[in-house]
Amino acid sequence: MKTILLWAWVMVASVASWAQDEPQGMQDPKVQERIKALRVAYITEKLGLSAEQAEKFWPVYREYADKRNAIRDEFRLAAKGIDPKNITNEEQQRLLELNHKMKQQELDLEKDYSTRLIRVISAQQLMNLGKAERDFNILIREQIQQRRMQQERRENLRENQRLRQRNN
Repeated sequence: MKTILLWAWVMVASVASWAQDEPQGMQDPKVQERIKALRVAYITEKLGLSAEQAEKFWPVYREYADKRNAIRDEFRLAAKGIDPKNITNEEQQRLLELNHKMKQQELDLEKDYSTRLIRVISAQQLMNLGKAERDFNILIREQIQQRRMQQERRENLRENQRLRQRNN
């Protein structure tokens, strides 16, 4: 188990370093695939899925995640052209209603897929799923942030070296 977690940590660190160079939302498909593979390994480990459970769990979970992402993408698209500094009352009301609709759709989706997933994994594993997802996302964000800070330090160091060379 420690070996899997160590491997996952090393992979997260390397993926985070690749992801930092890409603009938000424009990541390399290879990086996205590696993150997905890490997510599978991490969640499988955290839930303690057996091989048989994992084989049945992941197709249902992926379907659920794709539908959940589609719901969220719809909201992002609707909010995309709105300037938060100059938002009108009508736009605020529309976004609020759309947000409520999105949350209801997500809740309905979660209910449906919870029923399907409980046939594959235990109730305890299903309850731990949300925490495992959140923990993985935090881990990825922290790694990306750490890599960005390291990159900024390197760039500042290079800039300081250039300034010193000019002054000499």
